[in-house]
Amino acid sequence: MNIILVGLSHKTAPVELRELLVVPDSRMGEALNRLMAHEGIREGMLLQTCNRVEVYAVADQIEQGFSAIQEFFVDTHLSVSAEQLMPRLYCHAEDRAITHLFRVASSLDSLVVGEPQILRQVKDSFQEALTHNATGVILNKLIKKAISVAKRVRTETRIAENAVSVSYAAVELAKKVFSNLSARTVMLVGAGEMAKLAAQHLVNHGVHEVLLTTRDPIRAADMAARFNGVSIPFDDFRANMHRADIVLCSTGASHYLIGPEDVERAVRARWNQPIFLIDVSVPRNIDPDVRQVDNAFLFDIDDLESHIEQNREERRLEATRAESIVKDEVEVILKWLQSLKATPTIIALRKRADALRQAELQKALSRLGTLTPEQQEAVEGLASGIVNKLLHGPLVALKSAAQSSNGFVYIEAARLFYDLGQGLPEQESVNVEDVRDGTDVTPDEMASAPAEEPEQERIPRRALGL
Repeated sequence: MNIILVGLSHKTAPVELRELLVVPDSRMGEALNRLMAHEGIREGMLLQTCNRVEVYAVADQIEQGFSAIQEFFVDTHLSVSAEQLMPRLYCHAEDRAITHLFRVASSLDSLVVGEPQILRQVKDSFQEALTHNATGVILNKLIKKAISVAKRVRTETRIAENAVSVSYAAVELAKKVFSNLSARTVMLVGAGEMAKLAAQHLVNHGVHEVLLTTRDPIRAADMAARFNGVSIPFDDFRANMHRADIVLCSTGASHYLIGPEDVERAVRARWNQPIFLIDVSVPRNIDPDVRQVDNAFLFDIDDLESHIEQNREERRLEATRAESIVKDEVEVILKWLQSLKATPTIIALRKRADALRQAELQKALSRLGTLTPEQQEAVEGLASGIVNKLLHGPLVALKSAAQSSNGFVYIEAARLFYDLGQGLPEQESVNVEDVRDGTDVTPDEMASAPAEEPEQERIPRRALGL
C-alpha cells in the first residue's frame, strides 16, 4: 500500500485550466466511482478549490497509481487533452504526499498563506469521499491527522491573525481607531471593487449602518440593496459625511473629491469625534492634507500596502514555525504507516499458532478419553493461554520494531524463525479488517477517532484471538 498524490494548483496551472477540471457536486459520486474503478487504487479522495485540484489515493504500486490518476483526470474532463494537462501535474508519494497534504490543510501552500477557507474545503472533500465509500482506514487516518495538524498550526502559531489583503487591512486599521465596530456607520463613496470588499468585511465585523453614493443613482440603489444600506445623492455626500465614522472612497475621478475643509466640517458636526478615511482610489480622491485635520485619520493605498507587507513578514515568520509542526506530525503518521507493514506477519503468525494449537489439542483430547464439558474447557483454556502468553511478547516487539527504519529486518526474521514462508511482495495490500490500529475498536470506529498515536500500543485482541 502506498499513499500517492496527483494534482495541479495555482503554482503549476493558470485558472483557465484549473476551472476546467472542477467536478460539479452533482457528479462527485460518479467521479469517485470512476477513480476507484482503476486497477490498483484502494482508496481515494478528490480535493478541489479555486486554487487546486488534487487526488489523494492509496495504491498498490506507486507508478501504476500515478498513471491511473492521470488517466482519471483525462477521462473525467473531456474538454482537456492529455497534452494540456500532463506538463502541469505534480506527483508525490509517501512522505512527500503526506507533507503536501498537511501543508495544504494548514494553508501553507495557499495563494494567501494562513487563509482559513482551505481547512473547510478539505473537510468537505473528506466528507464527500466518506459518503461515497471511497476512503478506508488509511486515508481516514491520514485526512483526520491533516485536520488535526491544521488546527494545531492555528492554535500554536499566529499565521492567520494579520491581514494580507487591502480590503481586510482596511478593517484591521479601522478596528485600531474604533475598537468596537458594532455601533459604527460606514460611508462608501464610489463603486470600486476594492472598496466594496472592504465594506463587506466591515459589515461582517458588525458595522451598524452603510451609506452609499455614486454618480449613477441606479447603481447606488443596487449597492444599497446589497449591503442593506441607504443611498445618498452624489452631490449631497459631503454634507452627510458627519454621519459616518468610516469613509471608504473608491471612484474613477482624476481629482480630489474630499478636501481638508470637507473633513473639518464633518468633524465639527461630529463634536470632534474621530473620523476614519480610507482612500483606495488611483489616482487618489482624498487630499493628503486631510491628515492635518485634528481627529481625522487618513490612509491611502500605499499605507494599506505597507501595513500588508508588515503582516506578510509576520506570517512568513509564523509559517516557519508551522512547517516545523508539519514535519513533526509527518513523522508520527509515517511511524503508524510503518507499523502496518508488520500486519501480514502478525496475522500469519497468529494463524500458524492457532493451527498448531488446534492440532495438538485434538491429539491430547483423543488420548484423554471422555471428559466432562468443564474438563474439556479447562484443557482448551490451558492450550490457548500458553499460546497467547508465548506470542504476546514477540508480537508486541514486532509491532514496535516495525516503526523503526529497519523494521523489515525484524519482520523477515520473524517469518524465518516461525517458518512463515517468504515475506509479502511490496505491493501486496494489507487487509485492515484483520488487524486494528492498536486498539479494541472497529475500522469504522477507528476512522472517527482522534488522530493521535499512542506511545505504547497493545497487540490487537482480534489478531491474538482474545
